[in-house]
Amino acid sequence: MARNGSLVTHVSDDLRRRLTSGQYAAGSKLPTESELSAAYSVSRPTVRAALRELETKSLVRTQHGVGTFVLDRPTIRAGLERLDSITESIRATGREPGMAYKSRVVRPLLPDEAQKMDLAPSAEAVEVRRSILADGVIVAYSYDLLPLALMPDDFSTDQLDGSLFAYLRDRAHLFPHHGVAEIHAVHSEHVGWDDPEHPDLYVLLDQLHYDADGTVLMYSRSYFIEGRYAFTVVRSS
Repeated sequence: MARNGSLVTHVSDDLRRRLTSGQYAAGSKLPTESELSAAYSVSRPTVRAALRELETKSLVRTQHGVGTFVLDRPTIRAGLERLDSITESIRATGREPGMAYKSRVVRPLLPDEAQKMDLAPSAEAVEVRRSILADGVIVAYSYDLLPLALMPDDFSTDQLDGSLFAYLRDRAHLFPHHGVAEIHAVHSEHVGWDDPEHPDLYVLLDQLHYDADGTVLMYSRSYFIEGRYAFTVVRSS
C-alpha cells in the first residue's frame, strides 16, 4: 500500500501534466474533489492535499464553495516544503528549464565557507556559477559549492552540464535528503550577469544540502530575480 504522501504526489504530478499539456485551459474549472477522488481511487483529503501542492505552484486557485480553477502562470513559483532542484521546479510549472555557465572551477574554500560546510580549512570545492533560465528568460543566478572529496575519481568540471541534484544522484551516487535554508531580500548591482534588464532586487536562498547521514553535499547561494521567481509556503494548524 502506497503511503499517503506518495498518493498525494501521484495525483499532483498527474494533474500537473494535464494542466501543462493544455488538457485544462487557463480559466477552466477542474472536476470536483469527489470526481477526482473517484477518478484516482483516493480519498478526498488526498485530492485536497494534491490541489494545495498545485496551488503553491500557482497552477490553480481554489474558491471555497465554488471550485478549483486553472491559472495563467506569469512567474515561476515553487513551494519550499519539498526539496527539489531549481531545474525540476521550473519544469513542474510547464516551462522549459535551461542554464548558462559563468564558471566551473576547483578552488580552496574560504575560511567562512569551510566553517559553514563543516569541512577542514584546507578543503577544496567545485565552484559553479550559473544563470538559471525558464523558457529562455533568466530567473535566477546560482553560486554553488560541492566538496571535491565527494566527487567521483573520474570527475571533471565539464561533467556539470545540467541539474546538480541529478549529477549528485546519477554520477556521484549521493542523494540529497534535506536542506537547511535562510531567506533574505537582497538589493545588489553585482550579483547577476548577461541580463540586459540589469535587475538589482533578488530573493536569496542561502542553503546547505545534506544526505540522510547529515553530510553536507552542497552549499548554494541562489539569487532569484524578484518578479520572475517567487516562493510560497503552505502552513496548517
